[in-house]
Amino acid sequence: METKNKIALVTGGSRGLGKDMALRLAEKGIDVIITYNSKADDAQKVVEQIKQSGRKAATLQLNTGDVKSFDAFATKLSEVLSANFATDHIDFLVNNAGIGGYQLISDVTEEFFDELLNIHYKGVYFLTQKMLPLMNDGGGIVNVSSGLTRVAMPRSSAYAAMKGAVEVFTRYLAKELGSRGIRANTIAPGAILTDFGGGHLRASEQTQKIVSEITALGRPGEADDIGGVVAFLCTDDARWVNAQRIEVSGGMLV
Repeated sequence: METKNKIALVTGGSRGLGKDMALRLAEKGIDVIITYNSKADDAQKVVEQIKQSGRKAATLQLNTGDVKSFDAFATKLSEVLSANFATDHIDFLVNNAGIGGYQLISDVTEEFFDELLNIHYKGVYFLTQKMLPLMNDGGGIVNVSSGLTRVAMPRSSAYAAMKGAVEVFTRYLAKELGSRGIRANTIAPGAILTDFGGGHLRASEQTQKIVSEITALGRPGEADDIGGVVAFLCTDDARWVNAQRIEVSGGMLV
């Protein structure tokens, strides 16, 4: 009897960290479904790259800040699983999708706060809830947090607070899903050179210099510094890693 391949769902997989996560998961022999919000062409390029490596892949549109869309997304995901992967369940969920948002506390508006809340916490909470019936026992959840939950930087109070909530949520997931053999862990990237948050780090040599000076390994991170950690957490090598926050920052402000 043919053993079905493991399948990972990666939100926000069309570019940046999510793209690298998807590619590294495929390297581990895991099939991948990625979501995108608006960049359909970029997402399809990632899918084609994964397929060229010999793994199955698909892409679906999803706004992770729109909780009311999750029922329709779950239905569409079930259809794609059946049509493209000959199954009805996934094994791993990687909650990666997000946006940057930087304002001093005195300048934060309710609209700014709510947008971050919906995408970075409420969306993560309820998408995970919606995916649980579609997950195989013995799988895993990886939530993406931030080094900013440990290190306080001005202008990141709202964003970091949402990520801190995700870290607490992850521990509760581990506790409640342990009976199903589903592990839940958080990765917390440090400063990464991507277009996240408008590419503010990549665009500023001065900020890069500051980050390099406060990082033990002496440089900002790259997208491909992160994906392999997520891929590891979705393998049997990480079967005893559960309810952990793993910072992937090169030793930022140690």
